[in-house]
Amino acid sequence: MFSASPGYPAAADPCEEGQQTCEVALKWFGNDTVAEVADVIIGKPLAITGLLVLGLVVRWALHKLVDRLVASAEDGVLPDRVTRLPRRGRAVNVVAARDAATQTRRVQRAKTMGDLLKSVITGILVAIIGTMVLSELGVNIAPIIASAGIVGVALGFGAQSLVKDFLSGIFMIFEDQYGVGDVVDLGDAVGTVEAVSLRVTRLRSLDGTVWYVPNGEVLRVGNLSQNWSRAVIDVGVAYNTDLTLAKQVLAEVGRSMWEDEDYRHLLIEEPEVTGVEMLAADSINLRIMVKTVPLENWAVARELRQRIKSRFDHEGIEIPFAQRVVWHREESRAGGGRSSDEDA
Repeated sequence: MFSASPGYPAAADPCEEGQQTCEVALKWFGNDTVAEVADVIIGKPLAITGLLVLGLVVRWALHKLVDRLVASAEDGVLPDRVTRLPRRGRAVNVVAARDAATQTRRVQRAKTMGDLLKSVITGILVAIIGTMVLSELGVNIAPIIASAGIVGVALGFGAQSLVKDFLSGIFMIFEDQYGVGDVVDLGDAVGTVEAVSLRVTRLRSLDGTVWYVPNGEVLRVGNLSQNWSRAVIDVGVAYNTDLTLAKQVLAEVGRSMWEDEDYRHLLIEEPEVTGVEMLAADSINLRIMVKTVPLENWAVARELRQRIKSRFDHEGIEIPFAQRVVWHREESRAGGGRSSDEDA
């Protein structure tokens, strides 16, 4: 700035490194006091304003990104429903109501996750920008950063499972893997979902047992409620049965149920007879399958079994029971080693 006269010590520079406003004012006016005042009145407010503007811009950009992710999550990973042949009357109302409920739940969950992500982003940005503002004001932020590091390490070691549960819960909810009312298989626990939070999922099994499953412990999810279900029925017939007739009867039973107005709204496709699935010890197993709306496969399967039994009885087609062959051996006391075998 200014060179010192010979024999006198150099004057201390009032401007610290990076204080551009102070340096400009000192260059223009050549006065230390004016330079320091200019830095306090103009420099620091400008720097703080720039940090706040930067924070707002970054927050806006990240929130826009979250909105796009939420919009994609509202569409879901799978389509709303599987198309099938035209429906009429009650079937249309049932499917429309189910699709509307699924879409409403999906939108609500996506918006909830969006709000959560926006809150997290805002909190992180406030912490970062706030620390930088304190640094501009001359506050020593080294202890603050050190304290934050210690807290982070403590949380990392002491709450690993908790953090894992929360992160898993966020992705489960965001991806809409399952929701309240769905029937899911989580490995050791199978049942109807009663509640989903960021940390734990509550299930109720068929026998009434309530299971609390930490989200971090869920390694796989089998959802029985998404889009459609399938009823698979294996029917055993005797080995002397005319298989062509048996398959024809199964196809007619499936077609009659497809045309039944009481069950038509539950079926997505006409029942299909695949044929012989197994040559078992006591029977030949035939299979009939039908695609149904979610969670109605069990009701459809029960009705199909009843109709198949009635029709088989009418046609004289035997559904064999388990048979066992017993060999009875008798040794003669008088010698000679004679024995007799019986087929029971």
